[in-house]
Amino acid sequence: MPVLLAGVAAGMVNALAGGGSMISFPAFLAAGLPALVANLSNTVALLPGYLGATLAQRQDLAGQGRRLLILLPMAALGGLVGGRLLLSTDPALFRVLVPYLLLGASLLLAVQEPLRRRLQHRPAPGRGGHSGGLAGLTVGAASIYGGYFGAGLGVIVLAALALILPDDLRRLNGLKQPIAFSANFSAALVFLVSGRVAWSQTIAMGLGALLGGALGGRLIGRLPPQMLRAMVVLLGVLLAVKAWLF
Repeated sequence: MPVLLAGVAAGMVNALAGGGSMISFPAFLAAGLPALVANLSNTVALLPGYLGATLAQRQDLAGQGRRLLILLPMAALGGLVGGRLLLSTDPALFRVLVPYLLLGASLLLAVQEPLRRRLQHRPAPGRGGHSGGLAGLTVGAASIYGGYFGAGLGVIVLAALALILPDDLRRLNGLKQPIAFSANFSAALVFLVSGRVAWSQTIAMGLGALLGGALGGRLIGRLPPQMLRAMVVLLGVLLAVKAWLF
């Protein structure tokens, strides 16, 4: 039941402000899962949420078919590499990395809104012929991080796309969704084949996240996302400090 409720909270936060992994991943840890197993189970559990976000913004993908042909395979490849890197990491080493990963994800979430505002007023990027290839390489690199530890992936991808591709932020935000889904999907496949997913907790988290996402969609406009984001950032920092100390 605690994992299910954490999934509801994570789904709501993802729908309203982003950063749901900062709730779901610690909930897996609190359920007694080793850090590495908690991380890969978290990726599998939240995968339906990435699909839902992609479908919700599919209208923003109109006219971006050529970009998708380049960026989705690069995202899938990056997620595959990140997932394999995670499985090859010694569990004791990953446990040491957890506070740094939590702190880094908290920082990404903290700069999300200021970064978005800054990108909205940026000068138009150059329209050089190599922008698609550069975007592909950048997305691939970001997706390696996403396959390894997915929290904050959307912030990295959106910033990279906005700095490289000449388009408005709404369409690039729509493009971000299938990229994040592709990276997490390929990483999830690696984790499924590994046989290390904690299925009972993962299913409970996934069901809770679906319910929370639906509830969050109904609450958009009623709850201030800035307040929720600040609370999640604070939670991430506190969890990082706890992981360091204990």
